[in-house]
Amino acid sequence: MKKIAIAAAALILSTFTLATSASAWIVCNRDGECWHVRHRAAYRAEWGLVIHPDGWRWRAHERYRWREHEGRGYWRHGVWIEF
Repeated sequence: MKKIAIAAAALILSTFTLATSASAWIVCNRDGECWHVRHRAAYRAEWGLVIHPDGWRWRAHERYRWREHEGRGYWRHGVWIEF
């Protein structure tokens, strides 16, 4: 019984580790709007987007704001553009 409990605990811990270690990125546009993405898309250069690693943080003197949205797309002047 003890071996089953240990195996179950190990399975739960490994599942939790996989669920929380998914790759993600932060994308910001020229207007200072930033959002999280789960899948790195092929953004066009003319959209003026910058992709940062998930742990990226802006500095105190920089002006950014979070704008989250589900789906594939990007923010432009406060409007979500889907692709």
